[in-house]
Amino acid sequence: MTVPETTESLARRIRVARGLEPADILFVNGKIVSTFTGEVLELPVAVAEGRIVSLGGNVTEGREVVDLKGAYLAPAFTDPHIHVESSMLTPEGFAEAVVPHGTGATVSDPHEIVNVLGMEGLAYMQRAAEGLPLDVFFTIPSCVPATQMETSGAEMDAGAVARALDAYPQAPALSEMMNFPGVICGAPDVLAKVQAARSRGVAVDGHSPGLSGADLEAYLNAGILTDHECVSAEEARPKLRSGMWVLMREGSAAKNLRDLAPAVTTANAHRICIASDDRHPDDLVYEGHLDHALRVAVDAGLDPVTAIRFVTLNPATLYGFRDRGGIAPSYRADLVALSDLQRFGVLSVFHGGMKVAEHGEMVAEIPRRDTQGTLSSVHLPDDLAERLSRYPEAGKVRVIGVDPEQILTRSEVGEAREAGPGKALQFAAVVERHRHTGNVGLGFVSGFGLAAGAMASTVSHDSHNCVLVGTSPEEMAHAARAVADLGGGQAVVRGGKVLAALSLPVAGLMSTGGAAQVATGLEALHAAARACGCVLPAPFMTLAFIALPVIPALKITDLGLVDVDQFKLVPLVV
Repeated sequence: MTVPETTESLARRIRVARGLEPADILFVNGKIVSTFTGEVLELPVAVAEGRIVSLGGNVTEGREVVDLKGAYLAPAFTDPHIHVESSMLTPEGFAEAVVPHGTGATVSDPHEIVNVLGMEGLAYMQRAAEGLPLDVFFTIPSCVPATQMETSGAEMDAGAVARALDAYPQAPALSEMMNFPGVICGAPDVLAKVQAARSRGVAVDGHSPGLSGADLEAYLNAGILTDHECVSAEEARPKLRSGMWVLMREGSAAKNLRDLAPAVTTANAHRICIASDDRHPDDLVYEGHLDHALRVAVDAGLDPVTAIRFVTLNPATLYGFRDRGGIAPSYRADLVALSDLQRFGVLSVFHGGMKVAEHGEMVAEIPRRDTQGTLSSVHLPDDLAERLSRYPEAGKVRVIGVDPEQILTRSEVGEAREAGPGKALQFAAVVERHRHTGNVGLGFVSGFGLAAGAMASTVSHDSHNCVLVGTSPEEMAHAARAVADLGGGQAVVRGGKVLAALSLPVAGLMSTGGAAQVATGLEALHAAARACGCVLPAPFMTLAFIALPVIPALKITDLGLVDVDQFKLVPLVV
């Protein structure tokens, strides 16, 4: 997959490469990171027509000469698996956040917004991403909904997936096939979705947490190519041996890169990438994007040039981007100037040969697109308070156990009477918000540590119903109404008062503001959660993932509790 150009543009590049015309830009006095050979080269780089035309060749003149003053020049970074919606920013806001950190492209799975709005959601994301100083390659969602044990705002069967693949032939892949039990058991509709992609020559992304042995081989027989769910080197090695590409995840909720680094060898490094999956706005603002992941990788002992390959050439190779990921003639002039190869300070960023960011700031403001058709997506039952009053008061109950910085949960057993203010357990619920069904799934959770109040969010992977955790059903009902009044978002309440709230009106997932604004709102939410006793570092990310029924072990949806290992709904009372 390459970006087309005119014959006239190609002819001019050839003339520039021969020294017959000056380049548009000539980079000098830099150290060039060769992702092809692993070398660092001290050569000039010439750019014309938005592409590299020469690497240390005959070009000696440029209309603009950029003196790198000893800085490193690398290809701009590509994130091979991310959900833009999880940044809580529209594509425009996301670009403002990540481009100054060296990101030039993403392979983005839009199943968050498609689970809310259907294919209209993808059409909006495509419109919003047009003309950005960042190339966003959207994959086609495979799991809308992820399972049949929840209610989403839309459904895509195999026929809908096939039509979407035809409507968006530029899509680099079918999005992560999260319904791994459906693949392993040979569910006809699941396999038909996979076959729709394979028959069109489109890659199929994977999602196989903890799979090994016969189950992994059964899953891989569907031609699934990638996995970003590995949490240990022991899990990654057999997947690499089985032909999978392993995307080492360093996101906000799941930080797996350090644990996976020991799996990297010189022999398997060509099959490894680094991906974010989900990255919250505060982390983007204060830590960065893939530049942060590179710092983690080097701190974990990985060779810096190899690590750069994991966010440049390897993602490009994986998804068939033949003109990305390297600095060489005919490759796109998507470039990042780095201060060093340890801390990866981003000095400037070029996209298509144009400077788009410098010293952590965008060169030009990005205009916002119309969000019409993405609003008013939250519909809660009128009798929500009554529906939330149906928890058992005593007896043994199943409990979702959560841990900081992990999206895996534990399946525990506790006593219902141990739920409440300052007690070991809190109440949890998922309220269907798309179709006026009135569904409310009830559960209990440990690990949040709330002593008072409640938290609510319309961001709850992947069906994005309204997820609640609180110390009483009354507080939870108040929190749910608070986010509904925002048109979607997140809130912390206590004693009948809203302590903090963040409006996310675009599909109940995204803000129309910038990353700094949203990060400030998220900080206020975290402070309010801490004031209520919450002990988790990223409580709303954890809250979002207790509703994801394709990640072990116990989760909750609007239909009730899901035992992911058994892949079935289970009763609350043991």
